[in-house]
Amino acid sequence: MSAIVVIGSQWGDEGKGKVVDVFSAKSDYVVRYQGGANAGHTLIVNGHKTILHLIPSGILHPNTKCIIGPGVVLDAETLVREIEALQKAGHLNDPSQLIISESCTVLMPYHRKLDQMREEKLKNEKIGTTGKGIGPAYEDRASRRAILVGDLFNDKTLQWKLEKSLEEKNYLLKNLYNSEGFKVEDMMAQLREYAEKLAPYRTKDTSLIIHKALKQGKKVLFEGAQGTLLDLLHGTYPYVTSSSTIAGSACIGLGIGPGKIKKVIGITKAYTTRVGSGPFPTELKDEIGTLLRDQGHEYGSTTGRERRCGWLDLVALKYAIRINGITNIAFMKIDVLSGLKEIKVCTGYEIDGKVTDEFPISVDGLESIKPVYKTLPGWEEDLSKLTSLEALPRNAKDYIQFVSNELATPIDVVSVGPDREQTLWIKPLFHD
Repeated sequence: MSAIVVIGSQWGDEGKGKVVDVFSAKSDYVVRYQGGANAGHTLIVNGHKTILHLIPSGILHPNTKCIIGPGVVLDAETLVREIEALQKAGHLNDPSQLIISESCTVLMPYHRKLDQMREEKLKNEKIGTTGKGIGPAYEDRASRRAILVGDLFNDKTLQWKLEKSLEEKNYLLKNLYNSEGFKVEDMMAQLREYAEKLAPYRTKDTSLIIHKALKQGKKVLFEGAQGTLLDLLHGTYPYVTSSSTIAGSACIGLGIGPGKIKKVIGITKAYTTRVGSGPFPTELKDEIGTLLRDQGHEYGSTTGRERRCGWLDLVALKYAIRINGITNIAFMKIDVLSGLKEIKVCTGYEIDGKVTDEFPISVDGLESIKPVYKTLPGWEEDLSKLTSLEALPRNAKDYIQFVSNELATPIDVVSVGPDREQTLWIKPLFHD
């Protein structure tokens, strides 16, 4: 049995898509367990870019089965577009490669509209949501009024649920946001069309499929979306996403026991980025921050928004390691740091004149932080064409070793570019 969870250890955008794509070459199953189309995973293979929002990042490997578990809120329109784009590019020719749980919550157009109207109403107090409807969809699940994937194939149940939902949603849209509502008959017609296209991929119990795969000794990779510090319960609330992004969510979102998890890999960028509002202790609002954004192409794959950039934050990473149980790290985008004469790493926080290496759980505490830095020498060399760890310049090796020592966590893989081939292995993914 080999069950591995891949999670983002920062505020998202760490490079999970690339890592999962690379790891998928040796995986039998890749399983998405939470989030929705607000997450964008960018895969670059031989220079060709593929952006996925819902389909697991293992889909480019024809022998790897991909599962979308019940913990995901599924935007049917986005998923259908992704399937069609993949097929046009020569992928997903076998429908059995993609398996969708009938228990997934269906994200509806009214969820998106409510999300956008709420954010617009907040004006200068915006949370920074992507406006994709994720929060309202999870709300419906929690309030036991969600439409599930299985409902798309039962007209009677679907119409009844739509009528109940639109009674409330249309009232809110019209009376609170002064916006037009939706019609049941229009939504029924649209959903029937999506149901026809998604029918080849649906199954009743993905938990059972995963359980059997693990029992048979298959290699299963659990793929998370967003990052640890965006977790609904343990992130920088309220500037978080609407689901649990930490490793334990894999068990809840898929219906498997925690004892099944063998390893938790924290995908970690060699610097730090954040999209949208919220505290960011090591943010750089100078030419270095701009350089990191430009060299790292730090623009959201879902929204296109500029990412805020800053130095690596080891205090936040230690917190992520603790709450996820991270056992190993994949170190991403170290090539972006090339050309810097010196590189700073945050090793502590100064709060009210006292230095701590503990991450404050309140936003107020984070807002008043003065980061404490360790300065390391940089390097000039271009790392993007290197094919071995031995070829890395001494200062780059020292940077990697410093981070690993400070975090007391082994780094298994180092990424020196966006392409699948720009990956340097320290340890194989699946090993005894």
